[in-house]
Amino acid sequence: MPPSVVLVTGVSRYLGGRLAARLAGDPAIDRVIGVDTVPPSRPLAALLGRTEFVRADIRNPLIARVISAADVDTVVHLSISATPGSAGGRVSMKEMNVIGTMQLLAACQKSASVRRLVLKSTTAVYGSSSRDPALFTEEMEPKALPRSGYAKDSVEIEGYVRGFGRRRPDVALSVLRFTNFIGPRIESQLTRYFGLPAVPTVLGYDPRVQLLHEDDALEVLRLAATEDRPGTVNVGGAGVLLLSQAIRRAGRMPVPVPSPAVTAVGRLIRRAGLVDFSPEQMRFLNFGRVVDTTRLRKDFGYTPRYTTVEAFDDFVRARGLRPVVDPELVARAERTALGALDRLSTLDPTGSGRG
Repeated sequence: MPPSVVLVTGVSRYLGGRLAARLAGDPAIDRVIGVDTVPPSRPLAALLGRTEFVRADIRNPLIARVISAADVDTVVHLSISATPGSAGGRVSMKEMNVIGTMQLLAACQKSASVRRLVLKSTTAVYGSSSRDPALFTEEMEPKALPRSGYAKDSVEIEGYVRGFGRRRPDVALSVLRFTNFIGPRIESQLTRYFGLPAVPTVLGYDPRVQLLHEDDALEVLRLAATEDRPGTVNVGGAGVLLLSQAIRRAGRMPVPVPSPAVTAVGRLIRRAGLVDFSPEQMRFLNFGRVVDTTRLRKDFGYTPRYTTVEAFDDFVRARGLRPVVDPELVARAERTALGALDRLSTLDPTGSGRG
């Protein structure tokens, strides 16, 4: 059965607002309620249509009143922050992510009307290490358990959701482990990273990167919210990009940084307000991460429209990224250097260095 009343947390953010707008455009859904601690921006509010905005903090037990008063039957939990800066610091981020989820689950557990719960999780729960497999399946455990930040919060949140599932087996649970989002409009640490004119990388490492287009992410969330598609599912585009390939496609300049200096460089970039790099994100740029999406296609029933390469190229086109150094200048310098080498070899065919 399609949902009657859907509650979306994090509605003032890009994904939450866009999802609420899509759901509000579905005549089969009676009500869409959007919850967040701050009102949506004016452009986003214009897209929300008949979505009913409720300014509420999910860390407060009063969220239970919102759910019970509206007879909410479907909850889509998107109010999980990935960066301390956007959440007001690490302590506030932890409270919103973990404590907020606990309060939301407690409210859902008490509600007799709730019958579907969708959680936006992340493939960061698998961690990033040199011992990682080529592909992570949903059953695999991380080789190096995340120790801090968004990844650690997500591991804890998934644990609480599994506990909720045991207490409320009548509720259909969808845990969606998304790879990194990218696209023409969405803003994330990764899009800001590729927007830097000089992109820091870890010297000697070229990790594999798997991406998901924002439109595919929204469609997966919509399907999970409107139909029972339970289970834990990896969600990512087909194929991978090496970090070096992505940097070249974006026209950026790589700046290899020795491993001992990576933390210090990340701290400088964070303090400058350019990119809010966390330790687990730095490890991701060191080792990368790729997941198996067979379950997404065969069991969940969705094949992303964009591959990793296509999603990244759409991001580059939409953002109007231009090469930092004119390719013609690079080609001219290469031709000059090759010409000089040819002349040297003509003067000294033995290669001995003497004329």
